[in-house]
Amino acid sequence: MIQPDQLRELDPTEIAILFNENDTQDRQSTKKEIIQKYRDHLKSVAIMEDGETAYVLLGIENQTDVNYAMPVRNMLYDALQYVRQVSRIADVHRSQKGKAEHKNATGAEFISGFHKNDKLIPVITLVLFFNADEWDGPRSLMDMMEITNPTVRRLVGDYPIYLIDPRSLADDELKKFHSSLREVMGCIKYSNDKDKLAAFISHNPRMNMEVEAARVIEAINHVPIRLEKGAEQFDMCKAIEEMIEDGRQEGREETLMRINQLIIMLSKENRSEDIVKAAADREYQEQLLKEFNLL
Repeated sequence: MIQPDQLRELDPTEIAILFNENDTQDRQSTKKEIIQKYRDHLKSVAIMEDGETAYVLLGIENQTDVNYAMPVRNMLYDALQYVRQVSRIADVHRSQKGKAEHKNATGAEFISGFHKNDKLIPVITLVLFFNADEWDGPRSLMDMMEITNPTVRRLVGDYPIYLIDPRSLADDELKKFHSSLREVMGCIKYSNDKDKLAAFISHNPRMNMEVEAARVIEAINHVPIRLEKGAEQFDMCKAIEEMIEDGRQEGREETLMRINQLIIMLSKENRSEDIVKAAADREYQEQLLKEFNLL
Protein backbone atom coordinates (compact mmCIF):
# COMPACT_ATOMS: atom_id res chain seq x y z
CA MET A 1 0.00 0.00 0.00
CA ILE A 2 1.34 3.43 -0.97
CA GLN A 3 0.87 6.26 1.55
CA PRO A 4 0.45 9.86 0.31
CA ASP A 5 3.57 10.99 2.20
CA GLN A 6 5.64 8.48 0.20
CA LEU A 7 4.93 10.34 -3.04
CA ARG A 8 7.20 13.12 -4.26
CA GLU A 9 5.99 15.43 -7.03
CA LEU A 10 8.20 15.63 -10.12
CA ASP A 11 8.23 17.80 -13.24
CA PRO A 12 5.45 16.34 -15.47
CA THR A 13 7.09 17.63 -18.67
CA GLU A 14 8.38 14.83 -20.88
CA ILE A 15 10.89 16.07 -23.44
CA ALA A 16 13.32 14.25 -25.71
CA ILE A 17 15.74 15.27 -28.45
CA LEU A 18 15.86 12.57 -31.09
CA PHE A 19 19.37 12.07 -32.39
CA ASN A 20 21.55 9.70 -34.39
CA GLU A 21 24.74 7.98 -33.27
CA ASN A 22 26.83 10.93 -34.46
CA ASP A 23 25.53 12.93 -31.46
CA THR A 24 27.01 10.51 -28.94
CA GLN A 25 30.39 10.78 -30.65
CA ASP A 26 30.50 14.58 -30.18
CA ARG A 27 30.00 15.28 -33.87
CA GLN A 28 27.68 17.83 -35.37
CA SER A 29 24.26 16.30 -35.97
CA THR A 30 22.61 17.28 -39.22
CA LYS A 31 19.07 16.68 -38.03
CA LYS A 32 17.41 16.91 -34.61
CA GLU A 33 13.79 16.71 -33.59
CA ILE A 34 12.41 17.79 -30.22
CA ILE A 35 9.38 16.03 -28.76
CA GLN A 36 7.71 17.61 -25.73
CA LYS A 37 4.62 16.34 -23.91
CA TYR A 38 2.97 17.21 -20.59
CA ARG A 39 1.64 14.58 -18.21
CA ASP A 40 -1.08 15.43 -15.71
CA HIS A 41 1.10 14.26 -12.80
CA LEU A 42 4.42 12.49 -12.29
CA LYS A 43 5.54 11.29 -8.86
CA SER A 44 8.38 9.21 -7.49
CA VAL A 45 7.74 6.58 -4.84
CA ALA A 46 9.74 3.97 -2.92
CA ILE A 47 7.72 0.77 -2.48
CA MET A 48 8.69 -1.69 0.27
CA GLU A 49 7.92 -5.36 -0.36
CA ASP A 50 9.46 -8.43 1.32
CA GLY A 51 12.05 -6.20 2.96
CA GLU A 52 13.25 -4.79 -0.35
CA THR A 53 12.80 -1.27 -1.69
CA ALA A 54 11.70 -0.70 -5.28
CA TYR A 55 11.91 2.78 -6.74
CA VAL A 56 9.15 3.60 -9.22
CA LEU A 57 8.02 6.65 -11.18
CA LEU A 58 4.23 6.91 -11.11
CA GLY A 59 2.49 8.84 -13.88
CA ILE A 60 -1.18 9.78 -13.56
CA GLU A 61 -3.49 10.74 -16.41
CA ASN A 62 -6.92 12.16 -15.50
CA GLN A 63 -9.63 11.50 -18.09
CA THR A 64 -13.21 12.80 -18.05
CA ASP A 65 -13.82 11.35 -21.52
CA VAL A 66 -12.58 8.23 -23.27
CA ASN A 67 -9.36 8.68 -25.24
CA TYR A 68 -9.43 6.06 -27.99
CA ALA A 69 -5.65 6.37 -28.49
CA MET A 70 -4.78 6.06 -24.79
CA PRO A 71 -2.36 3.11 -25.14
CA VAL A 72 -0.26 5.04 -27.69
CA ARG A 73 -0.40 8.20 -25.60
CA ASN A 74 0.77 6.40 -22.44
CA MET A 75 3.42 4.50 -24.37
CA LEU A 76 4.80 7.80 -25.70
CA TYR A 77 4.85 9.39 -22.22
CA ASP A 78 6.65 6.38 -20.74
CA ALA A 79 9.11 6.13 -23.64
CA LEU A 80 9.97 9.83 -23.32
CA GLN A 81 10.64 9.33 -19.61
CA TYR A 82 12.98 6.42 -20.38
CA VAL A 83 14.72 8.54 -23.05
CA ARG A 84 15.18 11.26 -20.42
CA GLN A 85 16.71 8.75 -17.98
CA VAL A 86 19.11 7.43 -20.63
CA SER A 87 20.11 10.99 -21.53
CA ARG A 88 20.77 11.92 -17.89
CA ILE A 89 22.86 8.80 -17.31
CA ALA A 90 24.85 9.57 -20.48
CA ASP A 91 25.41 13.13 -19.20
CA VAL A 92 26.80 11.73 -15.94
CA HIS A 93 29.21 9.50 -17.84
CA ARG A 94 30.37 12.42 -19.99
CA SER A 95 30.99 14.45 -16.84
CA GLN A 96 33.31 11.66 -15.67
CA LYS A 97 35.56 12.15 -18.71
CA GLY A 98 39.16 11.46 -17.81
CA LYS A 99 38.30 9.41 -14.73
CA ALA A 100 38.91 5.67 -14.43
CA GLU A 101 35.26 4.73 -15.01
CA HIS A 102 35.16 6.68 -18.26
CA LYS A 103 38.49 5.29 -19.44
CA ASN A 104 37.33 1.71 -18.81
CA ALA A 105 34.17 2.12 -20.91
CA THR A 106 33.93 -0.13 -23.94
CA GLY A 107 33.47 1.27 -27.42
CA ALA A 108 29.82 0.22 -27.43
CA GLU A 109 29.24 1.92 -24.05
CA PHE A 110 30.95 5.08 -25.26
CA ILE A 111 28.86 5.24 -28.44
CA SER A 112 25.51 4.64 -26.74
CA GLY A 113 26.32 6.70 -23.66
CA PHE A 114 24.61 3.96 -21.65
CA HIS A 115 26.82 1.39 -19.94
CA LYS A 116 26.21 -2.33 -19.52
CA ASN A 117 25.46 -2.10 -15.79
CA ASP A 118 23.31 1.05 -15.97
CA LYS A 119 19.67 0.59 -14.94
CA LEU A 120 16.47 2.55 -15.57
CA ILE A 121 13.78 3.36 -13.01
CA PRO A 122 10.46 1.68 -13.94
CA VAL A 123 7.61 3.96 -15.04
CA ILE A 124 3.98 3.03 -14.34
CA THR A 125 1.18 5.20 -15.74
CA LEU A 126 -2.30 5.05 -14.20
CA VAL A 127 -5.39 6.34 -16.01
CA LEU A 128 -8.11 7.70 -13.69
CA PHE A 129 -11.46 7.81 -15.50
CA PHE A 130 -13.73 10.41 -13.89
CA ASN A 131 -16.94 9.38 -15.64
CA ALA A 132 -19.94 7.24 -14.68
CA ASP A 133 -20.14 5.70 -18.16
CA GLU A 134 -18.24 2.57 -19.12
CA TRP A 135 -14.76 2.94 -20.62
CA ASP A 136 -15.38 1.58 -24.12
CA GLY A 137 -11.95 2.46 -25.47
CA PRO A 138 -8.92 0.22 -26.01
CA ARG A 139 -7.15 -1.16 -22.95
CA SER A 140 -3.99 -2.13 -24.78
CA LEU A 141 -2.07 -1.34 -27.95
CA MET A 142 -3.23 -4.66 -29.41
CA ASP A 143 -6.86 -3.51 -29.04
CA MET A 144 -6.09 -0.71 -31.49
CA MET A 145 -4.97 -3.15 -34.17
CA GLU A 146 -6.77 -5.64 -36.34
CA ILE A 147 -4.36 -8.56 -36.53
CA THR A 148 -5.78 -11.89 -37.66
CA ASN A 149 -2.47 -13.61 -38.37
CA PRO A 150 -1.39 -15.37 -35.13
CA THR A 151 2.31 -15.23 -36.07
CA VAL A 152 2.21 -11.47 -36.59
CA ARG A 153 0.19 -11.04 -33.40
CA ARG A 154 2.79 -12.98 -31.43
CA LEU A 155 5.62 -10.81 -32.77
CA VAL A 156 3.96 -7.42 -32.20
CA GLY A 157 4.73 -5.96 -28.79
CA ASP A 158 1.67 -5.05 -26.71
CA TYR A 159 1.30 -2.12 -24.31
CA PRO A 160 -1.56 -2.24 -21.77
CA ILE A 161 -3.03 0.71 -19.91
CA TYR A 162 -3.67 0.56 -16.17
CA LEU A 163 -7.19 1.93 -15.88
CA ILE A 164 -9.15 2.86 -12.76
CA ASP A 165 -12.74 2.90 -14.00
CA PRO A 166 -15.40 3.68 -11.33
CA ARG A 167 -18.13 1.71 -13.07
CA SER A 168 -16.13 -1.53 -13.06
CA LEU A 169 -14.85 -1.18 -9.48
CA ALA A 170 -16.35 -3.73 -7.06
CA ASP A 171 -17.24 -2.59 -3.53
CA ASP A 172 -14.28 -4.46 -2.00
CA GLU A 173 -11.97 -2.77 -4.54
CA LEU A 174 -13.29 0.65 -3.54
CA LYS A 175 -12.32 -0.08 0.06
CA LYS A 176 -8.69 -0.44 -1.00
CA PHE A 177 -8.48 3.31 -1.59
CA HIS A 178 -7.24 5.06 1.55
CA SER A 179 -7.78 8.67 0.50
CA SER A 180 -10.77 10.77 -0.56
CA LEU A 181 -10.39 9.14 -3.99
CA ARG A 182 -12.54 6.32 -2.53
CA GLU A 183 -15.46 8.70 -1.99
CA VAL A 184 -14.95 10.39 -5.37
CA MET A 185 -14.91 7.07 -7.26
CA GLY A 186 -17.86 5.71 -5.27
CA CYS A 187 -20.00 8.77 -5.94
CA ILE A 188 -19.16 8.60 -9.65
CA LYS A 189 -19.89 4.85 -9.78
CA TYR A 190 -23.40 5.31 -8.35
CA SER A 191 -24.16 8.75 -9.80
CA ASN A 192 -26.85 7.36 -12.14
CA ASP A 193 -28.70 5.50 -9.36
CA LYS A 194 -29.92 7.72 -6.52
CA ASP A 195 -30.85 4.78 -4.27
CA LYS A 196 -27.42 3.13 -4.57
CA LEU A 197 -25.76 6.52 -4.17
CA ALA A 198 -27.69 7.12 -0.96
CA ALA A 199 -26.77 3.63 0.31
CA PHE A 200 -23.08 4.19 -0.48
CA ILE A 201 -23.11 7.48 1.40
CA SER A 202 -25.02 6.19 4.43
CA HIS A 203 -22.58 3.27 4.84
CA ASN A 204 -19.48 5.41 4.33
CA PRO A 205 -18.28 7.23 7.47
CA ARG A 206 -15.74 9.34 5.58
CA MET A 207 -18.00 11.62 3.56
CA ASN A 208 -16.66 14.67 5.41
CA MET A 209 -13.93 15.28 2.84
CA GLU A 210 -11.44 17.78 1.48
CA VAL A 211 -12.89 20.66 -0.51
CA GLU A 212 -10.92 19.63 -3.64
CA ALA A 213 -12.49 16.15 -3.62
CA ALA A 214 -15.94 17.65 -3.06
CA ARG A 215 -15.45 19.93 -6.07
CA VAL A 216 -14.72 16.90 -8.29
CA ILE A 217 -17.95 15.22 -7.15
CA GLU A 218 -19.85 18.48 -7.69
CA ALA A 219 -18.63 18.74 -11.29
CA ILE A 220 -19.38 15.13 -12.23
CA ASN A 221 -22.52 14.39 -10.17
CA HIS A 222 -24.00 17.91 -10.43
CA VAL A 223 -24.30 18.11 -6.65
CA PRO A 224 -24.69 21.74 -5.51
CA ILE A 225 -22.01 22.69 -2.98
CA ARG A 226 -22.48 25.61 -0.63
CA LEU A 227 -19.10 26.24 0.96
CA GLU A 228 -18.51 28.53 3.88
CA LYS A 229 -15.69 30.98 3.31
CA GLY A 230 -12.35 29.50 4.34
CA ALA A 231 -13.75 25.99 4.82
CA GLU A 232 -11.29 23.12 4.29
CA GLN A 233 -13.75 20.25 4.82
CA PHE A 234 -17.17 19.60 3.32
CA ASP A 235 -20.00 17.30 4.43
CA MET A 236 -20.83 15.55 1.15
CA CYS A 237 -23.34 13.30 2.90
CA LYS A 238 -25.54 16.28 3.75
CA ALA A 239 -25.21 17.69 0.21
CA ILE A 240 -26.25 14.38 -1.40
CA GLU A 241 -29.21 14.04 0.97
CA GLU A 242 -30.35 17.55 0.01
CA MET A 243 -29.97 16.66 -3.68
CA ILE A 244 -32.08 13.51 -3.24
CA GLU A 245 -34.75 15.40 -1.32
CA ASP A 246 -34.79 18.11 -4.00
CA GLY A 247 -35.29 15.37 -6.59
CA ARG A 248 -38.18 13.92 -4.63
CA GLN A 249 -39.76 17.35 -4.31
CA GLU A 250 -39.36 17.96 -8.05
CA GLY A 251 -40.94 14.57 -8.71
CA ARG A 252 -43.91 15.36 -6.49
CA GLU A 253 -44.43 18.72 -8.17
CA GLU A 254 -44.20 17.15 -11.63
CA THR A 255 -46.73 14.43 -10.70
CA LEU A 256 -49.14 17.02 -9.30
CA MET A 257 -48.87 19.07 -12.48
CA ARG A 258 -49.68 16.02 -14.64
CA ILE A 259 -52.73 15.15 -12.52
CA ASN A 260 -54.00 18.73 -12.77
CA GLN A 261 -53.62 18.57 -16.56
CA LEU A 262 -55.50 15.27 -16.60
CA ILE A 263 -58.38 16.73 -14.58
CA ILE A 264 -58.66 19.67 -16.98
CA MET A 265 -58.71 17.38 -20.05
CA LEU A 266 -61.29 15.04 -18.51
CA SER A 267 -63.47 18.01 -17.51
CA LYS A 268 -63.43 19.31 -21.09
CA GLU A 269 -64.77 15.93 -22.23
CA ASN A 270 -67.39 15.83 -19.43
CA ARG A 271 -65.82 12.69 -17.94
CA SER A 272 -66.47 13.50 -14.29
CA GLU A 273 -66.89 9.82 -13.38
CA ASP A 274 -63.37 9.12 -14.66
CA ILE A 275 -62.02 11.94 -12.47
CA VAL A 276 -63.56 10.35 -9.36
CA LYS A 277 -62.39 6.85 -10.33
CA ALA A 278 -58.84 8.04 -11.07
CA ALA A 279 -58.64 9.67 -7.62
CA ALA A 280 -59.36 6.31 -5.95
CA ASP A 281 -57.57 3.92 -8.33
CA ARG A 282 -53.84 4.49 -9.00
CA GLU A 283 -53.68 2.00 -11.89
CA TYR A 284 -56.67 3.62 -13.61
CA GLN A 285 -55.05 7.01 -13.07
CA GLU A 286 -51.87 5.83 -14.87
CA GLN A 287 -54.03 4.39 -17.66
CA LEU A 288 -55.67 7.78 -18.20
CA LEU A 289 -52.32 9.59 -18.04
CA LYS A 290 -51.04 7.33 -20.84
CA GLU A 291 -54.26 7.89 -22.81
CA PHE A 292 -53.62 11.64 -22.81
CA ASN A 293 -49.84 11.23 -23.36
CA LEU A 294 -49.04 12.70 -19.96
CA LEU A 295 -46.57 9.94 -18.99
